[in-house]
Amino acid sequence: MTSQDIQFIPDADPESISSDVASFGGVLVTTQVPIRPDGSLELGDIETQSECTLRALKAALEGAGSSMDRVMHLTIYLTDMADRAVFNGVYKRFFSRPWPVRAAVGVAALAVEGMRVEVTAMAASSR
Repeated sequence: MTSQDIQFIPDADPESISSDVASFGGVLVTTQVPIRPDGSLELGDIETQSECTLRALKAALEGAGSSMDRVMHLTIYLTDMADRAVFNGVYKRFFSRPWPVRAAVGVAALAVEGMRVEVTAMAASSR
């Protein structure tokens, strides 16, 4: 699945089966989970997981030549929609007006037991 006009930036984890960021025509797409800067998975409370997830998103976007203020769309996956208010509190520390287009989706489970949040973002490149 390669094309000269699509660029895939690999995930830092050599075992990963997903790229960290994909780029096409100045649009970046990335999915992030609650990963600490050392690469370990954060499975604490929803506030801690949300913070780690959005920090991972920020790092991925900056590594690809973008930033949080260039996010156009964000899909938030939550295993418990009651966690939405806490996620939104963390979200407001990373984003401001004009808010990205977003959707919050309740899911039965995520890839790892205990993971409560995952996000997929679409952002404009700064390059």
